[in-house]
Amino acid sequence: MNTPSSPSLAKAGLYVLLAGQLLPQIDFSIVNVALNAIEQSLHATATELELMVAVYGVAFAVCLAMGGRLGDNFGRRRVFNAGVLLFGIASLLCGIADSMLMLLAARVLQGAAAALLVPQILATIHVGLRGHAHSRAIALFGSVSGIAFIIGQVLGGVLVSADIAGLGWRSAFLINLPVCAAILVLSPRLIPETRRENAFGIDVPGTAILAVIIIAILVPLAMGPTMHWSWPLLATMAAAVLLIALLWRVELRQERLGRHPLLPPSLMRLPSVRFGLTIAILLFTSWSGMMFVLALALQSGAHLTPTQCGNAFIALGTAYFICAVLSARIVAAIGRTRTLIAGCSLHIVGMLALCYTLHHVWPHPDWMDLAPPTIVIGFGNALMVGCFYRIGLADIPADHAGAGSAMLATMQQASFGLGSALLGTVFAQVLHHHAAGNAGTSTFVPAAYLEATLAGLVAELALIALLLAAAVRYHARHGQPVLAPAAQSS
Repeated sequence: MNTPSSPSLAKAGLYVLLAGQLLPQIDFSIVNVALNAIEQSLHATATELELMVAVYGVAFAVCLAMGGRLGDNFGRRRVFNAGVLLFGIASLLCGIADSMLMLLAARVLQGAAAALLVPQILATIHVGLRGHAHSRAIALFGSVSGIAFIIGQVLGGVLVSADIAGLGWRSAFLINLPVCAAILVLSPRLIPETRRENAFGIDVPGTAILAVIIIAILVPLAMGPTMHWSWPLLATMAAAVLLIALLWRVELRQERLGRHPLLPPSLMRLPSVRFGLTIAILLFTSWSGMMFVLALALQSGAHLTPTQCGNAFIALGTAYFICAVLSARIVAAIGRTRTLIAGCSLHIVGMLALCYTLHHVWPHPDWMDLAPPTIVIGFGNALMVGCFYRIGLADIPADHAGAGSAMLATMQQASFGLGSALLGTVFAQVLHHHAAGNAGTSTFVPAAYLEATLAGLVAELALIALLLAAAVRYHARHGQPVLAPAAQSS
């Protein structure tokens, strides 16, 4: 348990924590805006761009549970500060990278740093606040994603287009340095130090096997189009199935020995947890993949400037933020699974409208064309994300809440990492097919980018359609009528 005399968290300290939360979340969207500039500057291939986005999410996912345990054992403020410092160093390395290899390595370091700092934020809020202040802080924590998305898109576009001191896309990473410095200066005075009384061990074998599984899926997906899906790639993907079986056996053994496995089998037996993991895989894979495909298509295919590309997503981010604030009331009115079904339905309608819009305005889309469908998508995504933890944690006992949260968050971040590889592969495969049909030319006409973009978005639609079907099935089996706002069992 936590120390009995855990000091309270002041409002100023909460804002410092939320500033730390903004760092890794802004970095997800800010990089998408810089894709085209990075491609031209470092002569990056489509595979390398996919990996640049993916390795960040994978490192984040693999190290997330370890970051939470380190904070519990050695002090959450101390580990939070270590994460912020490491994130700053990684951002500097990204900003001075002179090759894609160096940039990829720095992105891995960034993901690991994010995994150190993020778990400490919610844990410190949980032990440092009570009552209304706690509820308000949780609401702010949940709303930061929408704010970060808007800031990342707009700020990234402005920084890349402004080309301050000739830095171009590098300023999108270097902007993190003063923010990290400010947090490190303010943190010791404003954030209380908390830790558990009884230290938990880290599930080293489970973490290592999970990392290998993700790599065994990610690398073949990213390299498939360029290596023509050769047998070593397919064999590596097949090996992931065997590794998943091995992970399950290792985690069963860890639990029998009284240790704290990364993916506790006892929790995996709960239908709500299994469905929560299904939501994570389908929703966050589609979300990150969609953003990667759209960002690449709008810049490389429609030749929008980074600023124009960033502005094209403001409507989506604003709609997401507004709906995220209202999501608790919607869940109270109609229940969790009904809200999830409504979110999936809205998202599908918005995606169909987006495909129709792109087909008719390509190759000259602007933010006014994209605003109506992306607003609907933003509303749908906010409802789905709002149900993710509500459903996944619904039946987990209070003394296992930390393990359950870490498990869901790990799968969420892993899916973020895999999304760009999966949908990026669909996008790249269509472009390669177009090149092969045009005497191998490397120059793609706008129609080829439109075809590739629509293929990626159709793949994204298929993932959300699967989620909708799973939600309807889960609701039919486990949902209950909503009798009152307090009765949230569905």
